[in-house]
Amino acid sequence: MTMYARNIEYELLEWKNKSNRKPLVLRGARQVGKTTVVNNFSAHYKQYIYLNLEIATDAKPFNVTNTIEQLVESIFFLHNKDIQEQDTLLFIDEIQAVPKAINSLRYFYEKLPWLHVIAAGSLLETLLNENVQIPVGRVEYKVVRPVSFSEFLQVIQETNALKEWANVPLKAFAYDKLLQLYHTYALIGGMPEVVQHYAINRNLTALTSIYSGLMEAYRNDVEKYAKNSSMVQALRHAIEALPLQAGFRIKFQGFGQSNYGSREMGEALRTLEQTMLMQLIYPTTSTHPPLLPDKRKAPRLQFLDTGLLNFYAGLQHQMLGIEDIETVYKGRVAEHLTGQEIMAAQTDVNFKLLFWVREKKQSSAEVDFVIMVDGMMVPVEVKSGATGSLRSLHQLMDLLEHPYAIRLYAGPLKIDQLKTVLGKEYFLLNLPYFLAGKLTDYLIWLKENNPILH
Repeated sequence: MTMYARNIEYELLEWKNKSNRKPLVLRGARQVGKTTVVNNFSAHYKQYIYLNLEIATDAKPFNVTNTIEQLVESIFFLHNKDIQEQDTLLFIDEIQAVPKAINSLRYFYEKLPWLHVIAAGSLLETLLNENVQIPVGRVEYKVVRPVSFSEFLQVIQETNALKEWANVPLKAFAYDKLLQLYHTYALIGGMPEVVQHYAINRNLTALTSIYSGLMEAYRNDVEKYAKNSSMVQALRHAIEALPLQAGFRIKFQGFGQSNYGSREMGEALRTLEQTMLMQLIYPTTSTHPPLLPDKRKAPRLQFLDTGLLNFYAGLQHQMLGIEDIETVYKGRVAEHLTGQEIMAAQTDVNFKLLFWVREKKQSSAEVDFVIMVDGMMVPVEVKSGATGSLRSLHQLMDLLEHPYAIRLYAGPLKIDQLKTVLGKEYFLLNLPYFLAGKLTDYLIWLKENNPILH
């Protein structure tokens, strides 16, 4: 298999070198590469101990030892490691399988701060109760998400393309090739197994069984986090409907053309959100920080991966040979992938995507995303066509104190000076779709240089 570094590994290095380091809990849906990330990261240590608590022999020390010191001695002994070596990484995988292990994380921090501990597991939040609680203030969190576009370029060994993508501002000669590569990424998505297989075989047809296997694994997980048999059925329906509802604003009542009520489907979708298979993107009506989601309004559904969306919504054939992904699925693929790329740049477990709405009888408006940059709420539209069609964006810009907005489209980097109907002048930073993962870098560049490109 092609070896490549995930972007989160740079943050793991910062964690390793902290003086006040806490045990780290890695979150993320199944199959996004959490175990691979830590296995690769272990190369930065002299000693590495890997535990999978779904394996009885690895789980046993947590169930039979009384103190944290005895636990650590037992682990080092059973794995034939030197307990005097302080440059040691202990990785506790599938930690949810042993509730005592979750509780033990606080004691690693309090009594054995020299030991570097990373834990990972699926469905953690759905399993917590009064007896099992992740120790508040004693651990920190990061999220592993599907492979981003920049990581995709690394996997398929497009090193020159990755180098040009990383340059701010982008050079004009790099646009065409990067757009073509982004179309491939938009088609197959960012699930690590899919990307690795494509990198080696370059065979799109052969990916079918991988997509099917991933979704089957998610279906099989349902019983692990359902409270009862009726919730099992609701969760199964929700998982089947997720790829078909992704990119749409949804209602819990009757979700996915079902007979489920708002309460039971809301519980099912919130459970799936905890497993990170999806995110409910709520609108905000704010124009100043803090940006608060309005949970009284219908959310938009963001699925785990655009490649899975394409496969299950039957969009793959429409994606082949396209010149603009905005033309597929009424623009929802372009918008959904933008959301995925914005999220891929974030490892904060509390990060939530937002979009902006104003819902009035005569003047409703909706802007695809809003992000925070340097204390500013910055609107992001995913849209091709003339800039004059950005009516909702103009309405929001009239309400903002700063003069910056972003549009992602199938075109080169350029900056427009626009004026709203009410006369406010602002800068519209037009970026090609494939720069969705670098929005903050480009906003800072625009603020510092304020150039006008012709």
